[in-house]
Amino acid sequence: MIIAELRNVSKAFTDNRHGKGVVALNDVSLRIEEGEFLCLIGSSGCGKSTTLNLLAGFERPTQGEVLFQGEKVQAPSPRRGVVFQEYSLFPWMDVLRNVMFSVQGGDDGREGKREKAMDNLRLVGLEAYANSRPNDLSGGMRQRVAIARALAMDPDLLLMDEPFGSLDERTRGKLDNEVLNIWKREGKTVVFVTHNIDEALALGTRVVLMSASPGRVSREWSIPQDWPRDPSSPEMIRLKREMVDELQACSCAAGAPSSPLIPITEI
Repeated sequence: MIIAELRNVSKAFTDNRHGKGVVALNDVSLRIEEGEFLCLIGSSGCGKSTTLNLLAGFERPTQGEVLFQGEKVQAPSPRRGVVFQEYSLFPWMDVLRNVMFSVQGGDDGREGKREKAMDNLRLVGLEAYANSRPNDLSGGMRQRVAIARALAMDPDLLLMDEPFGSLDERTRGKLDNEVLNIWKREGKTVVFVTHNIDEALALGTRVVLMSASPGRVSREWSIPQDWPRDPSSPEMIRLKREMVDELQACSCAAGAPSSPLIPITEI
C-alpha cells in the first residue's frame, strides 16, 4: 500500500538578490510504501531535505503534487512526524514536558498524557532523565528526546532529516540501532535522509539516490531485509560499491553550476 507519493514534483526557491529562482527539485516522482524504511542519499544540495519538507507539508511544490494517504498535502500534520538535524527542544521545559507537548488529543487529561510521554521515553531508554533539562543532556540523548517527542504524536509517517549527522560515529551507530528497533517494534513508515552510505545500508529496506541539484531520482536499490547486516558480506560490499560509483557519477554529471536559475515570474 502506498502511504505517500511525489508525482512529477518540481520545487523552485526565489533568489531575490539575483531576481531569479533556484530549482531544487525537477520532476521528481517517488512512491513510499507503508511500513518501509526508505533512505534518501545524495550529495549536498541535491534536494533531500526539500523532499522531506514537502512530505511534511512545510513547503508546497512549484509543480506536481505531494500525496499522503491519497490526499494532497496542504499543511503540516501530526500524522507526519519530523525529527530535524538540530534537536529543536524547548530548553525551559524538562524532558518529560518536552515529550508531553506532542502527545495528541484524547480525553486522558494531564496524567494520561504524562503516561504516554513516559512510554515514549522508555522506547528511547530515557525514562530516568524525565526531570532533566535538555541542556543537561549529551547530544545523543537530546536527539533521543526529539525522537520520543516525534513518536508521541503517534504518526503514520516518520520523517528524519540527517538526525545523527552531528554525532560521533559510536553514538551514531548506537542511535541507528535504536531507531531500527523502534521501527521494527512500532511498525512506522520511515523516510530517513543521510549522507552516509554505510548508514543507509545498515538501516534501509530501500535506498534512493538523488542526483546533484536540481534534484532528481537517479537510482534505487532494494536491500535484503535481514538484520543485523554484515557490512563485510559480498552483497553489502557490492551494493556499497554501486552506490559510491553512482554517487560519483551524479556529482560529475552535475558539473560546476549547482542549479539552474529561472525568472521569478515563471515560479
